[in-house]
Amino acid sequence: MRKALIVWGGWDGHEPELVANRFSRILRAEGFETEIRDTLDAYLDYEKLNGLDLIVPVWTMGSITGEQCKGVVEAVGKYGVGLCGCHGGMCDSFRQSTEWQFMTGGQWVSHPGGEIEYRVNIKRGSSPITEGIRDFTVVSEQYYVHVDEAIESLATTRYPVANYYHAANGEADVTVMWTKRWGHGRVFYSSLGHHDDVFEIPEAQETMRRGMLWAAEGKRIFNETKPDPMRYTSTAKMY
Repeated sequence: MRKALIVWGGWDGHEPELVANRFSRILRAEGFETEIRDTLDAYLDYEKLNGLDLIVPVWTMGSITGEQCKGVVEAVGKYGVGLCGCHGGMCDSFRQSTEWQFMTGGQWVSHPGGEIEYRVNIKRGSSPITEGIRDFTVVSEQYYVHVDEAIESLATTRYPVANYYHAANGEADVTVMWTKRWGHGRVFYSSLGHHDDVFEIPEAQETMRRGMLWAAEGKRIFNETKPDPMRYTSTAKMY
């Protein structure tokens, strides 16, 4: 049976426990065994992490130790464990951890206007995660994210909707969902999910479901192909 670890905590305003429980139900329906933890020390059991199929962080702000971060970085990069998250729960988790941001592929910087109505525009044919999904409207925080140029953008949203200093640059399409590779592992992120009820929108929940399955598929491939776990490691100083 495939195994997933969901770790929730941080700022309560994002309803992390509710979101964690929702994601657990989705994964259990797909045949996963899920474990839900509310401590970052869950990332310290390296052997256990390395054997997982998927890690789902639901932790906004706060701080992570080097040892905790290393557990996730290496489980994904060396052993093909999938990583999948949403909103502030993955890409506004630890603002001072550049390694976490490097792995996840982006970082929240603003949501001009607070909770507003905006459109999510799907990029056609870019990924099985968005296949058959139509553009849809959300009332939530419209995340302005800085992203890794190596990501594959699956959906965007048009700025500016709310006026702020960024509006002086004119219109810009900012990524809402993306995938990227981290060593042997797969990473999926969606900036939707300010509150749990955002996932009552069918398209929002379905893309998360597909994203989690896509990320976890990397572990199956790793187990079948048995690549060298050290393929992407380096002895050079990274910091």
